[in-house]
Amino acid sequence: MANESDSGLAPVANTRDVTIDALCEHFANDIMSVEEFERRVDAAHAATSVDALKELLQDLPGGGVPAVVEPQTTPSPAPDSQFTVTSAGQVKEQGFIVAIMGGSARKGRWSPARKNYSIAVMGGCELDFREAVMGPGVTELQVLTLCGGVEVIVPPGLNVESHGIAIMGGFEHRGDDYHNPDPHAPTLRITGVAIMGGVEVTVRHPGETARDARRRRKLERKERRRLMKGG
Repeated sequence: MANESDSGLAPVANTRDVTIDALCEHFANDIMSVEEFERRVDAAHAATSVDALKELLQDLPGGGVPAVVEPQTTPSPAPDSQFTVTSAGQVKEQGFIVAIMGGSARKGRWSPARKNYSIAVMGGCELDFREAVMGPGVTELQVLTLCGGVEVIVPPGLNVESHGIAIMGGFEHRGDDYHNPDPHAPTLRITGVAIMGGVEVTVRHPGETARDARRRRKLERKERRRLMKGG
């Protein structure tokens, strides 16, 4: 009987985490006030059943946000991942994104090559992978920026590896490290050199601005610290 009781607590704990994630998302999108957000988070901590947690999301937009997470024995893609994967035969071998004293961008629905080269010389490149059609396995992105900048935006759930060298510049990867890596998801491997320039890799949800992403990450860190302290 003790084992059954312990196993019965797992769905509530998992659902509580997902519910708080959803509340953070709605608050970051200005769906609710600070007071209402705090009230619902407090109610989520106090809830003792899955039904009580579901009620906290029922009147909010985007009812498709899952409020129940079933235990899994094998990894599955993160529920908020937005990337699309195509077959290996439909992926071209090489692709170039070049900005010299100007700007170049890849965003919306586009198909990265197996090996991509981004060069920014006194200019800027923006590569937004949130709606990109990814090939299976590893997609490589090699970056060179000289007195310029390259911004890489990736969706949640996409595995990202970054290894860069900055010379009088910066090479920054700001990931959502609380998401468990999915071994079945494609991988974006970023390498390169930033000379008197910068390379920035960030995670954003579809339609999310840089400011929205900063607010979301701040709220999520706050709630996770609260969860670890309060249980």
